[in-house]
Parts: sequence; C-alpha cells; structure tokens
Amino acid sequence: VQLVASGGGLVQAGGSLRLSCTASGRTFSTYDMGWFRQAPGKEREFVASIQGTSGWTYYGSFVKGQFTISRDTAENTIYLQMNSLKPEDTAVYYCAASRGRLDIQVDYWGQGTQVTVSS
Repeated sequence: VQLVASGGGLVQAGGSLRLSCTASGRTFSTYDMGWFRQAPGKEREFVASIQGTSGWTYYGSFVKGQFTISRDTAENTIYLQMNSLKPEDTAVYYCAASRGRLDIQVDYWGQGTQVTVSS
C-alpha cells in the first residue's frame, strides 16, 4: 500500500498550490482520505479529509474556506487546492487514509510534500 503525494513547492504569499495524493496497492474508495501538515517545531495537525462513500468533507478549524479537498475515486486520488497562501501555511503536508474518521485514526501515511510560502 502506497500513498504518493506531490504538488508541493515554493510560492509567494497570496498564491495557490494544488496537492495530489494517489493511492496504490488497494482500493481506497471506502476510506476517508485527507491531509495533515507539520510546520517546523510544531505538532502535526489535521487539515482536511473527504469520506469515500459519501464524499462529505471536513476541515481543520484554521482552514476557513482557504483550502478545498476533492477526490477522484476512479483514480484513487485526492487533491487539496490551497488558495491565498500565507507564510504560516509553510509546512510538510502529509497524505493519509483511514478506515474510519481520518481526524481520529490514521491507518496509512504517505510521504510528505514540502510547501513553502514566502512573504
């Protein structure tokens, strides 16, 4: 089982990035999938998740409409569209999957992708 994240990079404040995460090794259509992030010196925090069966989305309290998570079930891929990026969004973003609620239990982690927002 693999979760491969991509799409990170360096962007100026106010810019946008779209992260992708593709799962392989099994079908994740019924899994919650989503993103966490970890900034230097801080704990990893929940960013967003999307349910496999319903497509319902959940966001961390700090998101406030800035990020949008979506899913292509046929491609076993999720996306995180990040707009109006700020320097405090700088972090390593990790893709994850859960048989239950992603913000409570993570069953699979992907490698991180670095997002750096310059001021």
